[in-house]
Amino acid sequence: MVSAPTRSDAAGAVQTWGNYIAGEWRPAKSGATFENRNPANRNDLIGRFAASGADDVEAAIAAAAEAFESWRLTSPIVRANLLHKAANILESRVSEVGRDLTREEGKTLKEGIGETGRAVQILRYYAGEAQQPSGEHYPSMGQNTLLYTVREPLGPTAIITPWNFPIAIPAWKIAPALAFGNTVVFKPATLTPLCAVRLVEALADAGLPAGVLNLITGSASQIADPLVEDARIVAISFTGSNETGGKLRKVTAARGAKLQLELGGKNPAIVLADADVDHALQQVLAGAMMSTGQKCTATSRAIVDRRLAAEFTEKLGDRIRGLRVGDPLQADTQIGPLIDEASADRVAGEVEAARNAGTRLVAGGGRLTDQGRDKGAFVAPTLFADVDSSSRLGQEELFGPVLGVIPVDGLDEAIAVANSVKFGLSASLFTRDLGKALAFVQSIQAGVVHVNSETAGAEPQVPFGGMKGSSSYSREQGKAAREFFTQVKTVYIDPPPAA
Repeated sequence: MVSAPTRSDAAGAVQTWGNYIAGEWRPAKSGATFENRNPANRNDLIGRFAASGADDVEAAIAAAAEAFESWRLTSPIVRANLLHKAANILESRVSEVGRDLTREEGKTLKEGIGETGRAVQILRYYAGEAQQPSGEHYPSMGQNTLLYTVREPLGPTAIITPWNFPIAIPAWKIAPALAFGNTVVFKPATLTPLCAVRLVEALADAGLPAGVLNLITGSASQIADPLVEDARIVAISFTGSNETGGKLRKVTAARGAKLQLELGGKNPAIVLADADVDHALQQVLAGAMMSTGQKCTATSRAIVDRRLAAEFTEKLGDRIRGLRVGDPLQADTQIGPLIDEASADRVAGEVEAARNAGTRLVAGGGRLTDQGRDKGAFVAPTLFADVDSSSRLGQEELFGPVLGVIPVDGLDEAIAVANSVKFGLSASLFTRDLGKALAFVQSIQAGVVHVNSETAGAEPQVPFGGMKGSSSYSREQGKAAREFFTQVKTVYIDPPPAA
């Protein structure tokens, strides 16, 4: 097992993990580290991780550039076998890694184990994709011309991932990058470095050659610029904030690098008067509150037909008040903490601002500090009624367990309200009317569309991505991943003239 070497502090309890560069686990060149703490209990120090700097970025990029020359020529079957082996290794550790994920990120243990299982599925999927056809044959005007295309890898790529899906999102970026012959410098979120280590351990243990995958942990302020501005990094895949995405657009445009962005969402769930109310309630609740609302596809607006709005809001409020919020490692917990204190304070501030603006609070309303929750970043699951669609609550992504109900008169107004934001990631509709469902699918400005299911949720075998401000018009996952991580070469072959 090529596990990350760790060291313990004087008490023998806290471990320190390093970077993974050129096939070796090593500390940051400066020797500096940063702490990683449990968001459910800030007194629980999970470990210390390498606080990388420009020297570590240089080493990782150099390793990726050197490894690319041989990795790009490696048989796709060999790459597939390595990914499949890594999937088996990660699957054998799914309970342990899922528990690490819950302790580090704060989602419930069921969700943590489920996300780890999803990473296993993604690795297996791209093991299969590596073996699929990678070009096309075309007819030519030349009678004897063989005309075809092949897809080739791009080169060393930067993978920059968020904390909210700390093993699934890295897997769905790294797996296709490797499957199609690219090398990777992987920069995970500072708040969830242990999950990154666990994914890299599985790939390293599967026998991935040195330098093909390199992990650098640390603050974006110290390592982001030298990573994304380096000319040897030919492509960048990023999931995170719109602000950072905007900066990456400028950087990559200036030097001509390829860029893939998955950004924010303000996802609507439209509930029409003919919907099955109990089913819609269940799905809207799950979409808004699971993972503490910290999903880019989470439901943050329930756009409800006015004839149903009062009943729907009352029943939804009852269900939200009944949610069990606490330690995510406990079996009966339904909602865990936010990722850190700053996020909890920010979301609580947004809730208070909405209340001060006169928006009617139905359930929840701020920080939770009783029953031992004062040690963690807990916020009450919150519901607002009669939300103004043009307000901040109706327009901006809050990234927490906060939902607003917006009453509307029918489908046309519902779609207009849904489309009135700058985002366009995910949307759902609840109805029994097939005609209205088809009209919704045609008119909604979202890259992921659900009918009679929650806005959150995406399967790895299909494209994933948003419209408008939610993406760079590219798509991740499924066969679409090949479009980003490869480039097309067109080949004309003619026989030599007859002797």
